[in-house]
Amino acid sequence: MEAELMALASSGAATLVGLMVSDAWTEVKDGIARMLARGRATEQVAHDLDVSRTELLQAGGSRDGQLVAAVEGVWRAWLQDLLQAEPALAEDLRRLLTAGDMPEAWPLREVHNVITGGVQHGPVIQAGRVSGLAFHLPKAPEGADGG
Repeated sequence: MEAELMALASSGAATLVGLMVSDAWTEVKDGIARMLARGRATEQVAHDLDVSRTELLQAGGSRDGQLVAAVEGVWRAWLQDLLQAEPALAEDLRRLLTAGDMPEAWPLREVHNVITGGVQHGPVIQAGRVSGLAFHLPKAPEGADGG
């Protein structure tokens, strides 16, 4: 297998494992199962994905490096086999790996947020995953803290 497809399978497996332990999993699982089925029963692929997810969650998600590597290895091998048999999968995997560009088969939902119950004196964030974010809020004026 050429190096580009091997790298694509590795990146795809890592992304898949990351999605499995995320809150987004329930939204994307069916679309991923359909993408990976490629002539197989989608239900069986969905079951295999659920088995991997259950193993990861029972072991504490991404904290067990050996288990994550093992699950990634299983899906990397699966993706490598699929890429050899179905070259068109490469484009689907590239879309999966492109931030913000989900395959059309994935269910997308519009989200509306309403904040009620008073004045909010700080940032309000809705996100699936936030990392490396720091807020620097201004200091309260003297005497504003009641003391």
